[in-house]
Amino acid sequence: MAFILFRLFVLALVLGSAAIAGQMIAGPKGAVAGSILASLIVYAWQVRSGRKIIDWLDDFKVENVPEVSGWWDDLAAKLFRYLRLHQRQQQALTNALVSFRTAAQALPDGVVTLDSEGHISWCNDTAQDHLGLRLGSDIGQPLINLVRNPNFSQYIRSRSWEQPLVMTAPRSRSKVLSVQLVSYGDQQMLVLSRDVTQVEKLERMRRDFIANVSHELKTPLTVLSGFLETFRDLPLSKEQQAEYLNLMYTQANRMQNLVEDLLALSALESSPSAGEGGELVDLSGMAQKTADEAQQLSGGKHDIHVQVETGLFAMGNTAEIFSAFSNIVTNAIRYTPERGKISIALRKTENEIGKSCAAFVVQDTGIGVSAEHIPRLTERFYRVDRSRSRESGGTGLGLAIVKHVVQRHDGELDIQSRPNAGSTFTILMPLAKPEATPKSAAAQITTAA
Repeated sequence: MAFILFRLFVLALVLGSAAIAGQMIAGPKGAVAGSILASLIVYAWQVRSGRKIIDWLDDFKVENVPEVSGWWDDLAAKLFRYLRLHQRQQQALTNALVSFRTAAQALPDGVVTLDSEGHISWCNDTAQDHLGLRLGSDIGQPLINLVRNPNFSQYIRSRSWEQPLVMTAPRSRSKVLSVQLVSYGDQQMLVLSRDVTQVEKLERMRRDFIANVSHELKTPLTVLSGFLETFRDLPLSKEQQAEYLNLMYTQANRMQNLVEDLLALSALESSPSAGEGGELVDLSGMAQKTADEAQQLSGGKHDIHVQVETGLFAMGNTAEIFSAFSNIVTNAIRYTPERGKISIALRKTENEIGKSCAAFVVQDTGIGVSAEHIPRLTERFYRVDRSRSRESGGTGLGLAIVKHVVQRHDGELDIQSRPNAGSTFTILMPLAKPEATPKSAAAQITTAA
């Protein structure tokens, strides 16, 4: 209040001084003219200050604050404080937005922000990869028009987003996404996408595993229970009893092999790497022993060629490596027709990074498989032709065991095959360090037909 009175006093002083000056120059009329002139000057000054304020508001920046006086100075000061506060708030919002987008970019999941009409406001790189978006050109576009998937369109329109939608990626049929919408703010939406391809694959394998184990155990159990019921209810001759007992023994042995393979596979999956701290394994002797067993299993029905380089050793578990070699060779015998050719070889080589390895290679002229089956051959119970697998025997776990044995020994498994053109299975096993191998071991080539 005192500040206002002071300014009124100054204004009155100015007008009074102008009136006195006019009185002294031109008498009473001069006093009136002096007061009017002073008022006009004060008014013009105020108008000029007001114009400066208006011009400043058109370009409302801190650095453009005008120099004004009087009442306008008070207004300029208040506007300046408001502008600084507004700038701080705006900077805080900008920092929060940058922080949010930086955090969203670092997420392994895709993030898309939509306005109230479902138009894209922003998305991170992962969402662009998942949903096939391009941030530069797709901002402001309806997401439902860019993701051409009927299930996704129905999911958005349903407004029932408690559970995520599982769908294939728009630009990659092999990729499976879990997509969920979340509403926030003023009818805005957040779209979250996650790559669940591996999860879906594991879930499918789990379902297949349970179904296959149930089936593999149910079949011999049904046979056993049927024969036991026959023994209980019907009089049988000694010949019939012997025949039925042999069949029962075969089915019981089949179940035993299945259980043993399952236990072996479980032990392999839960065991650490066997490469370090293992025993010294004579790969050359093991390969030759495997080839000899292949000759016996074939019974002369196949043309088997063996080429084993001696003096190759690895660190690991002898029983596990022999199981892997044996499974590969047994598969070749089972799936190669009579008079077909099978080649078994062990030689020294290098892997892709130049590390010395032993390559155990089994090549056959069997029935082969098409390319789409090869990635799944090492899955438990996966069979390309179930009827053929039943005839050839086996538990369906052999290649799964091979894969885990090779992984435990830091090796590599490669499968090449074509329908009716045979298959080639290659196991690369890292060789033991020279100081760990027997001094008398000399590299030779042993050939047998």
